[in-house]
Amino acid sequence: MTKNAMPAASSTEFNRRWARVVLETLTRHGVRHICIAPGSRSTPLTLAAAGHPRLVRHTHFDERGLGHLALGLAKSTGQPVAVIVTSGTAAANLYPALIEASLTGERLIMLTADRPPELIDCGANQAIRQPGLFAGFAGRSVNLPRPTPDIPAGWLASTLDQALSARETVHVNCPFAEPLYGPEENDEDPWSSALGEWWRDDRPWLSVPLPAQDQTLTEDDWEGWRRRKGVIIAGRIPAEEGGRLAAWAAELGWPLIGDVLSQTGQPLPFADLWLADPAAGECLQQAELVIQFGGSLTGKRLLQWQAQCRPREYWLVDPLPGRLDPAHHRGRRFHTPVGAWLDCHPSPAPSSRDNKNWAAPLEALSRRAHRHIRAAMTEALGEIQLAHRLAELLPAGGRLFIGNSLAVRLVDALGQLPACYPVFGNRGASGIDGLLSTAAGVLRGGDGPLLAVVGDLSALYDLNALALFRHTTAPAAILVVNNNGGQIFSLLPTPEAVREHYYVMPQQVEFRHAAALFGLNYASPPDFSTLQSCLADAWRQPAGSAATLIELAVPPHEGADRFRSLVAGMAAV
Repeated sequence: MTKNAMPAASSTEFNRRWARVVLETLTRHGVRHICIAPGSRSTPLTLAAAGHPRLVRHTHFDERGLGHLALGLAKSTGQPVAVIVTSGTAAANLYPALIEASLTGERLIMLTADRPPELIDCGANQAIRQPGLFAGFAGRSVNLPRPTPDIPAGWLASTLDQALSARETVHVNCPFAEPLYGPEENDEDPWSSALGEWWRDDRPWLSVPLPAQDQTLTEDDWEGWRRRKGVIIAGRIPAEEGGRLAAWAAELGWPLIGDVLSQTGQPLPFADLWLADPAAGECLQQAELVIQFGGSLTGKRLLQWQAQCRPREYWLVDPLPGRLDPAHHRGRRFHTPVGAWLDCHPSPAPSSRDNKNWAAPLEALSRRAHRHIRAAMTEALGEIQLAHRLAELLPAGGRLFIGNSLAVRLVDALGQLPACYPVFGNRGASGIDGLLSTAAGVLRGGDGPLLAVVGDLSALYDLNALALFRHTTAPAAILVVNNNGGQIFSLLPTPEAVREHYYVMPQQVEFRHAAALFGLNYASPPDFSTLQSCLADAWRQPAGSAATLIELAVPPHEGADRFRSLVAGMAAV
């Protein structure tokens, strides 16, 4: 036996000791939830997580869904969430969730088990080149060596501390050599013991101060700007800041155009309709300053106006990195939380408002859009009625998750959600993959009930995520709007001759059988009052029971056609 070689049983145990330091280090950086997929190569990490007293463990058999489950947990808790998967394509399946997190600021820590170096590029089973797997979408990447007592435990802890200190998404690649299984050994462990008191406190081994952030200071010329004509755009911002921003805008007397994820209460609702009226553009072109809070705008006409508007200056406030302004306006970029920025930029006293309600015509346009929506609704329960009346279906003290494609666009354009009511969505990359899994994570990360609204193709894409709703931590309802395909493409200028076959792709499915497959409650209400009753029953379900899947079967093109008609009606002045 060579000097540093270990017998097989010791190698097994040392893999576990190495993994225990990895998991303990994560907890020193705020990790409380960890999501685990089954796998052999990841056994040391899985056993370390299973035995850790401060970790809440979540499991799922699908790694793509597992990544999105972690994403939802991170959205809901605001904490970093770790994921454990085995080697090979299991690791690759985390990519979509990591991409989304990199664009929306959630902190995911991907622990990918790997084969040791001698098994890579030689035909070994389930072995791929995993270092650098996530390219530029992982904020930090750490490729750990094969566990060996020749490397001090302090190196392992401090290496992870360095990576985790940046508060970004992190990929930690963890090669483990066999054997992976064997009995626990209780002999003295000088390698782990070298960390001493670290095991008994809650601080990182190596504290790495955050780099200097943009300091939030009052702009020297704010006193002058706040007396001018301004417009506020609210994108994706935290719920607690949405209501405060709306009050600040009202004090200024500036119009606030709020996205569905702004949680501002959308003081000028139905913007995607009234912005189609030429009178809206004529009014808004008077704006001298536009301030956007948060990114990820949804409405097509808001995006069009944002792209073509040319105020004297355009300011953007969001703590995330990057410009977040695809129109590249001239102005100022503030990397700071919304609340901190508002603290430093007070609104004027009522007596000093020089331009109070300068954009009052927009209020009339919003009321006109409301009348158009009400006139377009029929007695039948359809997508227009659902989007417009969604606020009536929200559970008290709960949360809302909205899917992508047509669902989020209709709610953004036709609905008005309450201020400060938590609304979640995957609007970074805006994909339909993993939406149900993300909603399951949002549910598990909080205390209140959850309503999730998704389309039929989105639900099919992530169908096995229904397994995550068999036993819920709080009452939950999944509302699947079944318009038989991707009807968002009915709004786009796709060639009519090939639209159904190549874009919409109708599947002719009924979700009753999916609910039965996963043991969920099921309902298919014919009208709005019955829908309300079904949801009332869902909110009465105790924690630990199955979620309710509610299928809203609607005529395939009705929602898109009626929405297109509403936009045309507003534009025809």
